[in-house]
Amino acid sequence: MERRRLLAAGTGALAVAAAGCLGSDPDPSRLDLTVRNDGDGPVDVEVTVAGDDGTTYAEESDRVDAGVARAFEVAVGATGRHEVTVTGADWEGRLAWDAGTCALYDGEVSVDSETVAVAGECADLR
Repeated sequence: MERRRLLAAGTGALAVAAAGCLGSDPDPSRLDLTVRNDGDGPVDVEVTVAGDDGTTYAEESDRVDAGVARAFEVAVGATGRHEVTVTGADWEGRLAWDAGTCALYDGEVSVDSETVAVAGECADLR
């Protein structure tokens, strides 16, 4: 009799633990992007964030004045490769990260009249 109670209790605990694992979705990954204009005049920028499955998470455009930085925050899917593309009239900068291993990705694109510099890192590993 005691054995049946122990088995029933163990089976119930296992079912609750499995239900908790199966029912929870992972949190989305997030991009914190800074676009910095180190040039002498304003630049018009287009920011596109997309997943490898073809999903577009953001398409934004903005004018960034000389000496100013503009922040973009975008939530994306919880898994897969994601890419941000920042373009101007005659330049482009790209960054990519894996949302399955990175919960928060920090990226920066800096432009001036002659160069485009990109830098990024995972700020919060899963």
